[in-house]
Amino acid sequence: MAKKWKDLSPRQKRGIVLGGTVQIGLLLAALLDIYRRDEEQIRGNKWLWTLAAFVNYVGPISYFLFGRKR
Repeated sequence: MAKKWKDLSPRQKRGIVLGGTVQIGLLLAALLDIYRRDEEQIRGNKWLWTLAAFVNYVGPISYFLFGRKR
């Protein structure tokens, strides 16, 4: 059974908040990098990488690993 927010310990709440903060930070970093680069500096389509960035942690991490040219 799922716990409610009020039933979680402070440590569990900090973990949830930290995980969300990291996810938002990765998303923003990926979107900013996609926006600033030219199409030639990205493997594939900028629009598709923008969409992929919104897929949990996988999208931004895969963009940084595979999407942009060094």
